[in-house]
Amino acid sequence: MTESADRTLNLRDPASCDPEVSGERGARLARMAQLGVPVPRGVVLPFDLVADMGRHGANTVLEPHLSRALDSLGADTLLAVRSSPLQRDWGGPQAILNIGITDANLPALAARVGQRQALDLYRRLIQSWGAGVAGIDAEDLENILYDRLKLAGVESEEALSVGDLKVLLDDYRAFYLEEVGQPFPQDPATQLKAALEAAAKGWNRPSAKLLRQAKGAPADAGLALIAQRMALGLCSGNSGAGIAHFIEEKTGRPGLNGRYLAQAQGLDAMMGLRTPVLLCRAEREALGISGQSLEESCPLATEALQMAGRLVAHGLGDVFDVQFTIESGVLHVLDAVPARRSARAAVRVVVDLVEQGAITREQALLRIDPRSLNEHLHPQIDPSHRRDPIGRGLAASPGAASGRIVFSPEAAMSLAAQEVETILVRVETSPEDIRGMHAASGLLTVRGGMTSHAAVIARGLGLPCVVGVTDIRLDMKAGTLRCADGRMFHEGDIITVDGSRGEALAGAAEMIQPEISGAFGTLMGWADATRRMRVRANADTPQDARTARAFEVDGIGLCRTEQMFFDEARINVMREMILAETVEERRGALDRLLPMQRGDFVELFEIMAGLQVTIRLLDPPLHEFLPHSRDEMRELAEQMDLPVSHIIHRAEQLQEFNPMLGMRGVRLAVTMPEIYEMQARAIFEAVLEVNSRAEAPVIPEIMIPLVSAAREVELVKARIEAVARDVERETGARLEYRLGVMVETPRAALRAGDLARTASFMSFGTNDLTQMTYGLSRDDAGRFMRDYVNQGVYPEDPFHALDLEGVGELLLIASRRGRKANPDVVLGICGEHAGDPASVRFCELLGFDYVSCSPYRTPIARLAAAQAALLVKAGR
Repeated sequence: MTESADRTLNLRDPASCDPEVSGERGARLARMAQLGVPVPRGVVLPFDLVADMGRHGANTVLEPHLSRALDSLGADTLLAVRSSPLQRDWGGPQAILNIGITDANLPALAARVGQRQALDLYRRLIQSWGAGVAGIDAEDLENILYDRLKLAGVESEEALSVGDLKVLLDDYRAFYLEEVGQPFPQDPATQLKAALEAAAKGWNRPSAKLLRQAKGAPADAGLALIAQRMALGLCSGNSGAGIAHFIEEKTGRPGLNGRYLAQAQGLDAMMGLRTPVLLCRAEREALGISGQSLEESCPLATEALQMAGRLVAHGLGDVFDVQFTIESGVLHVLDAVPARRSARAAVRVVVDLVEQGAITREQALLRIDPRSLNEHLHPQIDPSHRRDPIGRGLAASPGAASGRIVFSPEAAMSLAAQEVETILVRVETSPEDIRGMHAASGLLTVRGGMTSHAAVIARGLGLPCVVGVTDIRLDMKAGTLRCADGRMFHEGDIITVDGSRGEALAGAAEMIQPEISGAFGTLMGWADATRRMRVRANADTPQDARTARAFEVDGIGLCRTEQMFFDEARINVMREMILAETVEERRGALDRLLPMQRGDFVELFEIMAGLQVTIRLLDPPLHEFLPHSRDEMRELAEQMDLPVSHIIHRAEQLQEFNPMLGMRGVRLAVTMPEIYEMQARAIFEAVLEVNSRAEAPVIPEIMIPLVSAAREVELVKARIEAVARDVERETGARLEYRLGVMVETPRAALRAGDLARTASFMSFGTNDLTQMTYGLSRDDAGRFMRDYVNQGVYPEDPFHALDLEGVGELLLIASRRGRKANPDVVLGICGEHAGDPASVRFCELLGFDYVSCSPYRTPIARLAAAQAALLVKAGR
């Protein structure tokens, strides 16, 4: 150690602004001091000096540094010692206040601040120093205080007389002597050195190391210490301490609020020992509180506090809560920590900071967690609401809703007609439940994972949904829901689903309604101006398309046409087509479906005018459209004038052992080409109808699902091109369209070069691609996925966040091979991973052209795409 080199740093020294030297608090105080914020003078003992002191002791290490530090702070100055780790969350020794009071200088202090204040400051020093340095049990000292209050017949130390305070101080000194074996130290330098050494050694205790390592700190994390002039909130005149907030926590709206306690120091105002006052007159009047606010009793200090808040926000680029002390009417800022804010408030804050010139738009975009935007898009349970959980599962679709329990889609639709909110509770959902899902306010299923039918459809509808709630039991016959704690709920009882946290709650919850204008709209505008990738929506119905359009998407990346056939007016026609035994019978039913399908596309193209629309041809196994119950089969038989036995026999013929890997997608087109021919004709005729009156021509993208071989694409492409030529010949019009494939099998990804030669675009269906790569059922994996994640088998549910090592490598291989074969091929993903920020960034790294996800997740994807573009540009 070099004796001549002063290893302490003055808070006003620019070198102390480095958190790697001074820790988070020290660096922040130094920056505030240089901004002109009234921070009490102080010095920083940096990491290396504190580490040496912890090893060798204060007497060996601190001289001559301590003497110089004390000289810089001024003679007869009371000091505080505060810890400053690199991150505040890592903890650290408690602050020790009022260092420097002795029996000898107590009279001079009393002359300066008042006798009772001087006595209380001395008592507080012995209490904090005794506990933090000498190892005295803080509770023992508190008990001495409470005994004195009881004897004096008062509620707080503020009410003690000077005589009582003298006796209390004597009691403290006597107890210290008894516990420690020597009097309380009477040399200010000795007090300070011992406080610093105790903090340094306390930081290195095994228990302290374990606690901070549990919070993510490295084993060798350092500690800086701050020795700072005390601002005396226990002083004559208007003196006290408090905490100031400069925004409303829920909304982010600017405005000073907080608490202030006269004749107090530190965080006394938040301890509840006495009743503090409010900071502002407006807040006091709004709450109907009598008395004076700080603004009314000490306006100059309040003005200085508001100025300090503005300086800190502009200089540090964020809104902070400020801990302050007022000494005889003069403001002193002791610390500032980032203000608590809801996810909704966070957006308002960054937009305001940009408009004030405190941060850039790019910084604002990077500060918001895209997933937190859910709070803007969906109703959320008020944080102040007392939650009563009755079941927990997967947070499948964000938002919250309350309603009466119903166990069938029909019950949901019936109550919806009466304008009654419902929660549809099912073991799991199927396509036949869609109308009930549309009618319900929320959805709860016993089984299912993040990409189960219930989860995917709910996200598309913006419907709060919790799936995989395995700790409840349904008795559909009895119409009851039994919880793990034994409680029973019946159909008609009110519950709440919280799809953001994966919980079901008893009763109706207080809600905060969504907000997508104002600051949210501004932030989204900045994101759109920054991102490179396009963001489209998965939209199957006109309602979905309108929702997507409201969210300012770049088009539709996936329209699942099968959803159109579940409509009540056409499901039986669809069933007739499926049950047909000859091509002629099948074409007859398809001819009846054609105008319905054409009408769907006309409405879709008109809603999305000027934007790209990608239509996926029929994908699911045909058995999904068939009736399951005897009553439904009997009704269909009567309509088709067939015996029920015939319906049952035909349905059995279509049954497959593993239908998701059976005759679906492109395999339907190869074996029953007339289905895709009808859909292609409906698309082309709708295009011509809309183009006849639209300003911007529609150029549809037709997507073939579940391909795995180039020959499949060639066969279907030839059929579609033939239909296009027929329509052109019949109408005399010229058609323009694009034909692409949905890559959702591992083989398709590996042979992407072959597919790209005949495809204009390749859209990766990452839901099925994940399912097939892992060999997992996306509908059933929820039963064990939580255990897999908890035990570290998977870092995260691969249906929720894209598996970069496995599925991600397939995407990488496919994108490289596809673009090598066809440099102009357009690449995108249309699985639910497109709404996951980490997956979106991966797509940006691969150079994908777009992502497509549920309408309500598109704002998340838009912000994630902007962040990805910024991070890639910065090489991060």
